[in-house]
Amino acid sequence: MSGTHLAIVLHAHLPYVRHPEHERSLEERWLFEAILECYLPLLDAFDRLEAEGVPFRLTMSLTPPLASMLADPMLQGRFHEYLTRLEALAEVEMVRLYGDASFAPVATFYRDRFAKLRGVWDRYQGNVVRGLRAHWDRGNIELIACSATHAYLPGYLPTPESIGAQLRLGMAAFASLVGRPARGMWLPECAYDPAFDGALADSGVKYTLLDEHGVTHARPRPPAGVFAPIASPAGTAFFARDPASSAQVWSRESGYPGDPFYRDFYRDIGFDLPEDLLRDEVGPFGTRVMTGLKYYRITGPGDHKEPYQPGVAMERVRAHAHDFVEARRRQARDVDASIIVSPYDAELFGHWWFEGPDFIEAVFRALAQGTDGRLAAVTLGEHLAARPELAVATPAASSWGEAGYGEVWVGPKSGHLWRHVHHASRYVKWLVDRHRGADGFRGEVLDQVIRELLLLQSSDWAFILHTGTSTGYAEARVRAHVRRLRHLGHLLEKPAPDGADARFLADLQERDAFLSHFEGPDLRDVF
Repeated sequence: MSGTHLAIVLHAHLPYVRHPEHERSLEERWLFEAILECYLPLLDAFDRLEAEGVPFRLTMSLTPPLASMLADPMLQGRFHEYLTRLEALAEVEMVRLYGDASFAPVATFYRDRFAKLRGVWDRYQGNVVRGLRAHWDRGNIELIACSATHAYLPGYLPTPESIGAQLRLGMAAFASLVGRPARGMWLPECAYDPAFDGALADSGVKYTLLDEHGVTHARPRPPAGVFAPIASPAGTAFFARDPASSAQVWSRESGYPGDPFYRDFYRDIGFDLPEDLLRDEVGPFGTRVMTGLKYYRITGPGDHKEPYQPGVAMERVRAHAHDFVEARRRQARDVDASIIVSPYDAELFGHWWFEGPDFIEAVFRALAQGTDGRLAAVTLGEHLAARPELAVATPAASSWGEAGYGEVWVGPKSGHLWRHVHHASRYVKWLVDRHRGADGFRGEVLDQVIRELLLLQSSDWAFILHTGTSTGYAEARVRAHVRRLRHLGHLLEKPAPDGADARFLADLQERDAFLSHFEGPDLRDVF
């Protein structure tokens, strides 16, 4: 491949949420909304591009918590029920809005959209991972791994065994859940410190990516800046995020998602309509929830909103995709760029930016119309295979969070968590060393201790506390995992466990079923 390469990278992740003890859980809706608004529309776009012979290449990370939830029969069944309720609500809305020139077309749009996405769900037998794997096998996309539970790795420098465990289990869990090993890894929050460069390479990670300054501040300074990967002293390749293409999509002030003709995220009938018109789409104790039926466009910064017009929004999608591709072509002409790397959270496309999956599709269609050969879409792995010669440099400590470092995850709003997390990490390491060969009931207890620690180490709890969204849930999860792993630790030391102990373990194995198919050496040998 000649010319400049363009690598669009989507990072797909959600925290592990599974509540069999509740018939319906508000937090499980995070997964259901992402499936309906992001993952199924992306799969539909991939299928359509392939069917029409439009070439596309995209790299996508898939974290073990997300892959585990997507493959969970209980959660698959609950998503089916969730979509069924929305289909029924859309039918009722069509009746309610019949004859309304402004809003009846929007209700019809949602009814048709849900039916189309139901078709995508059925096409892959309710298994999103299967659909992504199929496109990987056919060379359209490349899937890469992530650490075991999306831990903010620099936060574990005081307990380096946790970093190694997160990395090695992340690679192993990906291979098990997806059915094919990954060569690349998305570092959670693009967070890196040179102290774990060796652990990254030892885990089998051939390449990863950082924010701009992680590469441009490397030592020695890379000659190509963000426009070519570098090799670390341990041999892992590091790509850098291109700030220009990021700003066009991420920027709140000038990014595409803020266009006034795009759908407004916040105006939802779940809050606009009386409860008796919402059928079953109300949370516990009458809690109002987002239904996904949103009838207004962004319009402007104020409260006044105009009706959403899907056709007009699609015209803006095509215009923005053309603008994005032309901007990358100008970069290819003006800068000596080997590759332009454009990474984003996958959930931006469809959930936060409703038209995002259509934008991705339109970008590849616009790329296919180019004739000068200056710009070609590739996966990160394809780029390294085509251009393996890399400058050697030590990447700088960095993240893609606010201000470029760790304040989001170790700052004042979440700093109090780390005392418990570090203590738990050392405690579990001690338990594993003490009981490494345990079998039977004690072996199951030790394995569950490790699962509880991994779930505690997720970066999501600190992020939620920083953003101030579902803080009660995040605090409760942290307390629960600490309490559970300590109680399990006591069971390991108990001379004669009883029936209550067995019931406690069985309940945790059902609730926190993450990596339930990993046991014994699979979990213990990484510590």
